[in-house]
Formats: sequence, C-alpha cells, structure tokens
Amino acid sequence: MAFSTDRLKTRALELGFNMIGIIPAAPSPMLEAYLRWIDAEMHGKMGYLARPDRIARRRDLNVILPGVQSMIVVGLDYGAVIPPEILENPSRGRIATYAWGLDYHDVMTPRLDQLAAWLKAEATLDFQHRAYVDTGAILERSHAQQAGLGFVGKNTMLIHPRRGSTFFLGEILTDLEFDAYDTPHRTTMCGSCTRCLTACPTNAFPRPYVLDSRRCISYLTIEYKDWIDPTLRPLMGNWIYGCDVCQDVCPWQRFSHPTQEIDFLLADVERAAPPLVEILMLDEAAFQARFAGSAITRIGHNRIVRNACIAAGNWGDEIIIPALIQLLDASSPLVRGHAAWALGRILTTQARAALHRRLVEEDDAQVQEEIRQALTL
Repeated sequence: MAFSTDRLKTRALELGFNMIGIIPAAPSPMLEAYLRWIDAEMHGKMGYLARPDRIARRRDLNVILPGVQSMIVVGLDYGAVIPPEILENPSRGRIATYAWGLDYHDVMTPRLDQLAAWLKAEATLDFQHRAYVDTGAILERSHAQQAGLGFVGKNTMLIHPRRGSTFFLGEILTDLEFDAYDTPHRTTMCGSCTRCLTACPTNAFPRPYVLDSRRCISYLTIEYKDWIDPTLRPLMGNWIYGCDVCQDVCPWQRFSHPTQEIDFLLADVERAAPPLVEILMLDEAAFQARFAGSAITRIGHNRIVRNACIAAGNWGDEIIIPALIQLLDASSPLVRGHAAWALGRILTTQARAALHRRLVEEDDAQVQEEIRQALTL
C-alpha cells in the first residue's frame, strides 16, 4: 500500500524543512550532460565525480539502494544578511553565505534521519532507505528540479522563483511507494538574462548552464588543494572560502527567504568576513577553535591561510606585510609560496628584503619560483 504524500510533506515542514518534493526514483535527465562535462575535465581535481562506481550509481539508483522506488527531496533555507560594505571590505576575508552558520551536513543529516524514522513508524512497513546531504552519487539539483523545487539556472544553481537559490538540498532514497508524486518544474526561467555569466570574476562559465570548476572561486578556495594559478589569483578578490557572486547578482535572489534555522543564525561580521590579518596569524589549534562546527574546518588550516594570502595580496595594504613575512617561515610550502606572491604584490623595501632572505634559505623548488616571480612583479 502506498504511503500518503501529504502526510509526509506535513511532517517534513514540521521538522523545519522549507520545501519538499517526492518523485519516482529514476536517473537524472541531465545525466548525459553531466558525463559530457566530465569528459571535458571541467570537474578539475575532483576525481571522485568521475569514478566509475559513482557513474554507475548515477545511471541506476538501484546500485545505491536495490529496489528503490522513490526519492524524497527537501530544501532548507540558509540565507542571512551582512552589510555589503563589510563583506566587500578588502581588509577582510569573505566567506560564502552558506558557511556562516554550523556545518549544514551536521544540521540536515540528523533531520533527514528523523523524517525517515517517523516514516518507518507511520508506514508500519519494513522498508529500506538511504539519506544524503551533498554526499551521495546523486545529481541532486536535477532531481530537485524534477521534484518541483525550482529550475537549474544559467549559473548551474537550483533557483526557486519565490525563494531564490540560498537553500540546501537533501535526499532520501527509499523502496517505499507514495500515493502521489510531484511534477517537474519548468526547465528554465532565466530568459535572456546573463548577469551571472558576466559577473563571474574568473569567467568560469564557458557558456550558459556550464560551469568550468577549474576557474571557479568556490572550487579554488575549497576543493582545490594545490597551487592556485597565478593568473587567477588577482581575480579572486577577498574571497577566502567559497563565492556568492553568481547568486548575488541573480534577479530571482530578491525573493530569497532569510533563514529561520537557529543553527544558521550565527552569522555576524567575524564569521562572514574576518579580518585578514587574524586569519594569516592563525595556527592549527586557533583555526580549529575559531571555526569549530563550521564547514570551513573541512579545508584545513593551510588552505584557509593560502586563500587569505591571495586576498591580502589583492588588498595590497602595507599594514599586512609583517604577517605575510612571518608566513615565509611557515612549515607548509603552499603557505610560504602564496605568502611570497602576496608580498610581491606589495613590494616595499621591507617585503623585498624578506623575499631575498627567504630565497637564500628556501629548499622547495616551487616556493623558490614563487619568490623569484614575486621579486619581478
């Protein structure tokens, strides 16, 4: 016997989710486009996206859950407001809005488990399920569009015409059937608008609906673990974790809903845009303490400092030089090299002397090259 769709939706809203849709479990209609994207290597160094076992799961959801019948897709708002003059202040390192509160995985996953537990109790059936929050081999934005939660825009984000795009997605796969299923949202409502494409600082959109991760600031600051291309660094502004540009300029974003989720209502100036000098001076313990409970801890201390070095170089104020000079002696070559680049952007007599001193002592070939390049800027 099929379970009541209306009852499940009511319970999901009671648990705090802002949107819910239920669809038959089927491969994403965007799967072939995704595979072409992988073939073009636009996923960068995110090798897990191209793994054969994950591709197999996307082709057939039964590989994830044998006998799967339905997919439940939920949305949870995360939007919050900090004055733009603070976020855009070049002396501060800007963090993407979604990371201002607690880690969304830790907020949403237990709630999906609660919804599944309620469903199991109410259905009085022994069914199977799997819950995901941005972790499964699922093209979740495409499935969410199929569930009526919005349309995929030219910036590749899921956009709801009455909520914008500042919401998280989560899914439950189950072998349970429901008495009604939702219908897809219309394919697109972007029209002739290209604001997101033209606003991207690094030109990460080669064409509408296609994102080249290798040029995306979010990818570079979060997913990418290596040396950031020197030609892209000046384009990254003061972003140190993620990027909101393609969402902020979207006309539909004016309809976004401020979050009511208490775990995301932690946003303040220090969480949204901490002073760069403070980030540069963090050690590992201080980093973990400052960002405890946040998704930011996932990238580790060295990468947040690497990103802050780039933002400091783009700021270009001499006040930041002492902190950057101190980082020339950091244990991480990645940090030393990006600090050298930043000093090259503010090449005072003090900065030049520090770079020459470090070049004599440096034994890492990549850092040596960064220093040489910095001295010629």
